[in-house]
Amino acid sequence: MTIAKSEELFKRAQQSIPGGVNSPVRAFKSVGGTPLFIKRAKGAYLYDADDNRYIEYINSWGPMILGHAYQPVIDAICSKAMDSTSFGAPTELETQVAELIREMVPNVDLIRMVSSGTEACMSAIRLARGFTKRNKIIKFEGCYHGHADSFLVKAGSGLATFNIQTVPGVTAGVANDTLNASYNNLDQVQELVNTNKNEIAAIIIEPVAGNMGCILPEPGFLEGLRRICDDENIVFIFDEVMTGFRIAKGGAQEKFHIDADLVTYGKVIGGGLPVGAFGGKRKIMEHISPLGNVYQAGTLSGNPLAMIAGYTMLNELNSNPGIYDELEEKTSYLEENMSAVLAGKGIRHRINRLGSMISLHFSDHNIVDFDSASRADIPLFNRFFHHMLDNGIYLPPSAYESWFLSNALSYEDLDATIEVIKTFSV
Repeated sequence: MTIAKSEELFKRAQQSIPGGVNSPVRAFKSVGGTPLFIKRAKGAYLYDADDNRYIEYINSWGPMILGHAYQPVIDAICSKAMDSTSFGAPTELETQVAELIREMVPNVDLIRMVSSGTEACMSAIRLARGFTKRNKIIKFEGCYHGHADSFLVKAGSGLATFNIQTVPGVTAGVANDTLNASYNNLDQVQELVNTNKNEIAAIIIEPVAGNMGCILPEPGFLEGLRRICDDENIVFIFDEVMTGFRIAKGGAQEKFHIDADLVTYGKVIGGGLPVGAFGGKRKIMEHISPLGNVYQAGTLSGNPLAMIAGYTMLNELNSNPGIYDELEEKTSYLEENMSAVLAGKGIRHRINRLGSMISLHFSDHNIVDFDSASRADIPLFNRFFHHMLDNGIYLPPSAYESWFLSNALSYEDLDATIEVIKTFSV
């Protein structure tokens, strides 16, 4: 297939936009080649500037659970836009979305809307620091919580893709307040807590990591973190920008039966529009302004278009929980058949999956953290990526990213994907 228009658009974009893209992984630098410029999408399919069609497994990095241009969401956005696109003032719709999230998610008493997942995680950390009167945080190597300064220390997919280990512009003081542990290594966390007694404000984690592939928590890991936080009066934060409303109606808290103190969300609560939120226990959330003195604000917070899109999609998920069973079955089908094909070819591999999140690693060892993900055969993944792309299958352009399935995928789409994998050779 030809991508002449994408190539032309990429050259043009580089004259006005750093690297020609507005988010680094889109540049295809990890896998090589020219990024595709997308013109439209519907259901399970993307269409690029050259009108090539792709079966896709990114879904805007997670939120398109029901597929692209889901008609009830589009209709709701169009109708609401007639009332104006922004007010900078309270609306009843914001309350309706908050009430719906509280109904769906365990352990969320109060929730504040923001404009992105980065802003949600940044605000949650600020709130945890204000609540505990402590400065340091613990995060996990390979987990990505957005591009706020505190999070850009060993931060997973985006930085790993570009082999960036330290980030200019992040001060030494900020870096010193960010402590890193290996994912699934409870002993390291306990050691950091012991070494920094009464200094840790928060532990923040992707309960299922999505930025070093799909990495699942080992049995007892999240429970151990909860125990440490309880013992040491540390705020436990679930970053559910990827897992929220995707792996279960109530997200990772429901799936793993773990109560976080705070939880963060991204564009999933806006049906894919730019939005985020952070929420959790009342005793902590009451420290955020205007109730408390931890300041956070945003003109576009609770934007009516994002709110109506999110409300429409979340209401559909809440009303039809069978969607999660359907997604589980489709993703399991892909996993089993993909693994069978690769094994039949003698290609060493590991597939990690939970619900509709899945990742393929060309490795003969289990992928449990960033180190093990980094030791997989990245060049082989890059070849696999381009083979799939050339044959109409759009995967995340990095070995360090989870794939996300939408319920718009049919079994015919999955079979077509598997047929392409059958033609891949080492």
